[in-house]
Amino acid sequence: MIDAHCHLADKQFSTGLDDVLLRAKQQGVEKMLCIADSVFESKECLALAQKYEQIYCTVGVHPHHAKEWKAADPDALRSLVRSSGKVRAIGEIGLDYHYDFSPRDTQREVFRVQLDLAAELSLPAVVHCREAIHDVRALLKGRNLARVVLHCCTERWEDVQELVMQGCMLSFTGIATYPHAEEIRRVIRECPLAQMMVETDAPYLAPVPHRGKRNEPAFVVEVAKLVAKLKGTTLAEVDRITTANAIAFFGLTP
Repeated sequence: MIDAHCHLADKQFSTGLDDVLLRAKQQGVEKMLCIADSVFESKECLALAQKYEQIYCTVGVHPHHAKEWKAADPDALRSLVRSSGKVRAIGEIGLDYHYDFSPRDTQREVFRVQLDLAAELSLPAVVHCREAIHDVRALLKGRNLARVVLHCCTERWEDVQELVMQGCMLSFTGIATYPHAEEIRRVIRECPLAQMMVETDAPYLAPVPHRGKRNEPAFVVEVAKLVAKLKGTTLAEVDRITTANAIAFFGLTP
């Protein structure tokens, strides 16, 4: 199994990371994508990927940090990509109109520049979207992107169906296990397994029965169990398909 999205450079993992990785291995989680949210964290994610064989990483600037974007940042991200084969995508990039920690016009411009960077480097884009699906769709439209995943998908099926039809992947977190998340569970039922990945978004969004705890890659199994239940199939089949999807999406070694 692969945790397609976790934040292992977060300060909540500043100690005990070896134990976290051991617990993941014991649950059959063989690989994980360490996701960046700033240029500084991109460097930290790459350092972790270079230290641990099972960790791969992304580089990018989250919409929360778009206001901190500098003219030199594209070159800094480009340099990190070219420095190591462990960098497998540009992300986490996108739009967040819920918190609006950065001005929306700045978010859109920084997202656009990073989408162009992903296209230039032939890398997948890991996209964050919160209450901004229409602008995300507009900015993705017509771009020559290798692959796109809408991470932590919480959108309605009607709003993401077009993206799925165009080949976009959807990735699901522990939110789908929460009692109020029936709309997300409906999207899981509708989305083909061939275009689905599972993730934790650790240390955030721990799934039931771990809700309220620090999330970690080992808990991605709970998301896969839910997907299996909703799809009427086995955990082994969900594991097989979502693992193959993540390997192909991120260009990992099987």
